[in-house]
Amino acid sequence: MTNEDILKALSNVQEPDLGKDLVTLNMVKDIVINGNDVSFTVVLTTPACPLKDLIMNACINAVKLLVNKQAIVKVNFTSNTTTNRKDAKTVLSGVKNIIAVVSGKGGVGKSTVASNFALALAQSGARVGLMDADIYGPSQHIMFGVRGDRPLMKDVDGKGMIVPIEKYGIKMMSIGLLVDEKQAVVWRGPMVSSAIRQFVSDVDWGELDYLVIDMPPGTGDIHLTVVQTVPVTGVIVVTTPQTVALADAKKGIAMFGQAQLKVPIIGLVENMSYFTPAELPENKYYLFGKNGGKNLAEEFDLPFLGQIPIVQSIREGGDAGVPVMVSDDELTKKAFIDFAAIATRGIAMRNANMEPTKIVEMTE
Repeated sequence: MTNEDILKALSNVQEPDLGKDLVTLNMVKDIVINGNDVSFTVVLTTPACPLKDLIMNACINAVKLLVNKQAIVKVNFTSNTTTNRKDAKTVLSGVKNIIAVVSGKGGVGKSTVASNFALALAQSGARVGLMDADIYGPSQHIMFGVRGDRPLMKDVDGKGMIVPIEKYGIKMMSIGLLVDEKQAVVWRGPMVSSAIRQFVSDVDWGELDYLVIDMPPGTGDIHLTVVQTVPVTGVIVVTTPQTVALADAKKGIAMFGQAQLKVPIIGLVENMSYFTPAELPENKYYLFGKNGGKNLAEEFDLPFLGQIPIVQSIREGGDAGVPVMVSDDELTKKAFIDFAAIATRGIAMRNANMEPTKIVEMTE
């Protein structure tokens, strides 16, 4: 067996999402051959790749069928999260992907979805940040159990920078860390937009695979400021199955589909899909209707990213500062892990097949 034999065999193994073979995509590294033993490393497009086992089995079969049926094949995995940023990187230069989590209306659990999505990414091995862009109603500092904490400052190349709070393996920043919780943020649009820009330019986010932005509900100033300030890779839309939420989710989908914005929608996730009591984990009660989000995704030809149940432990964990992804609720954790895996596949496919990520330039 030679390196060339192995590469030729692996050129028959397709990366399922990207539609090209592993060799063409330059995903095969470090081939080592010792008698019948052969090992190599496959560089995945994301640490959260849910197709790892499928790729591994295809690689082993290709070597055995096309090179040596006696071969003992060991496939190692590493990852290099893809990005499609072609901008000058004057902002968030170390961030590969910026994902905005949005909803058409409040009360659909968008912040809960954003925080647990970020944690699921981090637990898969990615470097993750979470920016709470809901200036009027910040909640991430509560969900992460850092109420009362204040971020530190550091000097970076002669400029004072805010150091984000690190908790549960991710970097997090929220206006709730800077303002007294008892004080309302009574700011006009320009002040809010200025705060968002500071979160981008004056926070030391460092090197990240994903920066998840928890957006405020609706379609307003902050949304426009974000897409005009940072190159948003894509948007995840959160809804519940009920008709009222779906009507508002359509507005969010329409906003990012406008010709002057054209920010790709990674997909739609349905939160509070059904209620499952802890004592009856097999039971599902559809309190807000059934499959509304799934049907909406089909209507708009969007990827459907999954269904998150409404479980008492999600609410308790969010209030106590222990998100469900760091709890022992395996049922709900699996729902978030599956959702994050499908979303990261969508992000990798977006980076491979769509126009480069860029800052939106809008004319008045």
